[in-house]
Amino acid sequence: MVAHHPYILDAVRQSDGAAVVLKKTKKSTHPHEAEIAQFLSSPPLTSDPRNHCVSIYETLQDPTEEDVVLLVMPLLRLYDEPRFETVGEAVEFFWQMIEGMLFMHEQHVAHRDCMQLNTMMEPTMYPDLFHPVKSTKKQDLSGPAKYYSRIERPPRYYYVDFGLSRKYDPKDGPPLEPPILGGDRSVPEFQGIGYHKTSDPFPTDIYYLGNLIRQGFLHRYRGLEFMDALVADMVQEEPEKRPTIEQVAERFAEIRSKLSWWKLRSQIVRRHYGMFIRFLSAVRHVYRTAGFVVRRLPPVPTPPS
Repeated sequence: MVAHHPYILDAVRQSDGAAVVLKKTKKSTHPHEAEIAQFLSSPPLTSDPRNHCVSIYETLQDPTEEDVVLLVMPLLRLYDEPRFETVGEAVEFFWQMIEGMLFMHEQHVAHRDCMQLNTMMEPTMYPDLFHPVKSTKKQDLSGPAKYYSRIERPPRYYYVDFGLSRKYDPKDGPPLEPPILGGDRSVPEFQGIGYHKTSDPFPTDIYYLGNLIRQGFLHRYRGLEFMDALVADMVQEEPEKRPTIEQVAERFAEIRSKLSWWKLRSQIVRRHYGMFIRFLSAVRHVYRTAGFVVRRLPPVPTPPS
């Protein structure tokens, strides 16, 4: 079992020894999951660097249960473990998630559940990997798992879990769907009488991404105020007032272009830290940053495409 997910099992691929996970999904409960996940993980879509949908290596039919299929995927970990340290690290995460949603929407796929637990990263930062359940420990549980910073080992981030996702035909016009509750239940259009109405799932995706950034970053860290206005628009109460993902990408690119080298290098600090902890954290950050500058590591940790 991986972490706290009883429907996910860790495994090793025999062909090359790669760490993988097997996700159990029921066709009767999530009839579109395997199809959409495979579609987003198939050529030529896999060669698009904007594709941040988890790869599906193989789909296996359960030999004993006709209703069950197993999705074989790479071993990933939560996007914020370990936590973010700098503005540049956060900026790279924002961009990868924005371009990943842009890619999905261009394929006419609405994720419909892109909240924090469905946002993962590859284990690039962990040279010797980690235990699939005790993810802060070594694989043999003998001690803490060794890891590098995002600046040193830039990870790619991924959307996972397409159990609620849908693919639409653009010839049919804007889709209208009844509400379906995922992990983030704060969607404005699903509240009150809205729960009994249909709505376009694409603006709802915008809300999910905006709220992920709001809850995961703006409410946790100081130093990311440059995202306030864009996120506020993404989480507007009325779906039709939210920007499209194309508009989000355009606005974010403009925001990013105005961030100085120094700002990107600067530390983001947890809001609950007191003065003394902030001081110690700042001293540590200065030494770490000096080392990164000497090694000519860029302030925005972009992984190789």
